[in-house]
Amino acid sequence: MKKSDFNYLLPEHLIAQQPLPERDASRLLCVNKQSGALVDRQFTDFIDLVNANDLLVFNDTKVIPARLYGQKASGGKVEILIERIYDDHHAIAHVKASKTPRADAIITLDQGFACTVLGRSGSLFQLAFHGDCSIWEILEQIGHIPLPPYITREDEAADQDRYQTVFAKQLGAVAAPTAGLHFNNAMMAKLEAKAIAKAFVTLHVGSGTFQPVRTENLGDHIMHKEYYAVPPETVAAIQQTRANGGRVIAIGTTAVRALESAARSGELQAGFGDTDLFITPGYTFKAVDALLTNFHLPESTLLMLVSAFAGYQPIMAAYQHAIAQSYRFFSYGDAMFLSDNQATD
Repeated sequence: MKKSDFNYLLPEHLIAQQPLPERDASRLLCVNKQSGALVDRQFTDFIDLVNANDLLVFNDTKVIPARLYGQKASGGKVEILIERIYDDHHAIAHVKASKTPRADAIITLDQGFACTVLGRSGSLFQLAFHGDCSIWEILEQIGHIPLPPYITREDEAADQDRYQTVFAKQLGAVAAPTAGLHFNNAMMAKLEAKAIAKAFVTLHVGSGTFQPVRTENLGDHIMHKEYYAVPPETVAAIQQTRANGGRVIAIGTTAVRALESAARSGELQAGFGDTDLFITPGYTFKAVDALLTNFHLPESTLLMLVSAFAGYQPIMAAYQHAIAQSYRFFSYGDAMFLSDNQATD
């Protein structure tokens, strides 16, 4: 398949610019993987679509306030988006400026903080932060929530809470695992009351998740790398779920990428590392049976992943249905549930 196969036209007004007042107030489009049948629901119905022997796998990554603003010695404005932190004083980042900063350039940040550009790392910049404060402390003091590029407003105080899942734990993401944003504490309590098992993986979502594929031939695309970890207790929970005849339900494409990365050998194994797994139609899933996900950007790797999971034609038909029914798209938008047996759920 080609990149252009995954294009679609989205009216701009359907891109959610703000979260809904309540996390669980979103809509839920259910897609039957076997028949392609579509059912419009509310996200609060999700509890009724999960069975007692199923396992929900969440991504517990935590978004860091990764966006910084500063200026060069010339006075030119600079915007920094931290991509990955290596230690207390070194990171790689996207740097936006009217003129590309040279090596050894010093960028002055708010509240007297500063960093030096050490050089390039592909499209990213290597940065060294000055002073006694760690990068983590600097971000905590002056960092901004890194809202995605399709959200055209500045970040607000409310985003510090809403662009974060209620179960976020492991610091390191620069974008939220958005399927998890629909869960509030009340929904988590309902799952607990229904004795629905849950497990966690970590995948630190990078800014590359928003980048469209730039090569028409998918085989020429170089996938961005993201850190993932799948703990032994999650592997054990999945094995128990399989033994009980239940489904492994991934909460978000990032949970899928973590699990499928840990199963690349053919058998799910606990572990951690960087993954560049690029899932396209024709891929055989080894660890996931059902998927809760948001709607994804045209020509994006995530749209290709969900097309691989539920079938290209069913997904493209579901997207056209969602547009016709005015679903809200992307990070603060509505959700889809992709499963084999929704007719009997």
